Order: sequence, then C-alpha cells, then structure tokens
Amino acid sequence: MPSDYISHKEFETVNFSETKLEKTNYESCTFNSCNFTNVDLSKIVFENCTFVFCNLSMITVTKTAFRKVFFKGCKMLGIQFQDCNPFGLEIKMEDCILNNSSFYTTTLKNTILKNCTCIEVDFTETNFSESVFTDCNFAGATFENTNLQKCDFSTAVHFNINPEKNNIKKAKFSANNIAGLLIAYDVEIVQ
Repeated sequence: MPSDYISHKEFETVNFSETKLEKTNYESCTFNSCNFTNVDLSKIVFENCTFVFCNLSMITVTKTAFRKVFFKGCKMLGIQFQDCNPFGLEIKMEDCILNNSSFYTTTLKNTILKNCTCIEVDFTETNFSESVFTDCNFAGATFENTNLQKCDFSTAVHFNINPEKNNIKKAKFSANNIAGLLIAYDVEIVQ
C-alpha cells in the first residue's frame, strides 16, 4: 500500500525506467542522476523537490504537480508541460535541455530559466510574465499569443518573437539580440 507522502528523501542514480516510482506525494526530496526516460509521472505531486542531472525525457506528466521544483543539469526532451496540474505550478531550471517540449497555454509567471537550451519548444499562449531567461537558446521556439510582459531576454539568443503577435510590454532585450524581434519584418540589420 502506497504511503500518503515521502518527505526529505534522496534518490541517487535510480533507474525509474526499470524500478517503479511510487505514485504518491514527494515533499522536499532530491533526485540525483536518476533516469526517468518514458516514465509515467501522472498525478504525482512534487513539492519543494530538486532534480539534479536527471534524464526526464519523454515523461508523461498528466495532472502531475510541480510546486516549487528546481531542475539542474537535466535532460528534459519532449515534455508536454501543458498536461501538468496547473495549481501551484512553479519551476526553476538551470543548465537544462528542454528541446521539443511544450508549454502551450501554461501559466508560469516569475519563472527562471538559466543557461537552458529551448530548441523547437512551443510557448504558444503561455503566460511567462516577469520571467528571466538568462543565457537561454530559443532557436526554432514558437512564441505566439505569449505573455512576455516584463520578461528579461537581455542575454537570450536565437529567439524569433513577433511583437505584433505577443505581449512584450516592458520586456528587456539587449542591443545584441534585438534582431530576434525584427525577423517578421524581413529587414536587414547592419552593424
């Protein structure tokens, strides 16, 4: 019989693709160098948890709760974050690879992404207002009807954000990356 929750436990180098993860609530737990590839994490609650150097590629997150969760150095390919439980959804990511994932219609205000690779990620209709994207690569990422008010893109690269199709009011960009706002206008920028 599963317990109601697991608290303050550290999981080290566990291959959850082979060892089944208990379907319960995880509070203040650390997952270090664990493999979650293709694992179904549906309806699990992770609160104040940390994932370090984990492979979370292609996980299923239907109604999964990520509340104050920190991901560091994780591989997170093809995750459908829009399927997560929206209540209390709060994540921070550093040095992560998020390629081919989707945040479609997700609300993640005040999110911090630092040194993340977000190639071909779908941010359509996402509310990322007041978020900070430090040294992130957004090559091929989709921004459409996205709320990016007060976001900091000053060190981000390779984004294509059409100001007419996204809310970028009071967002920060640098002189080095401003071209990412002008791609839709097919203009030539000369240095």
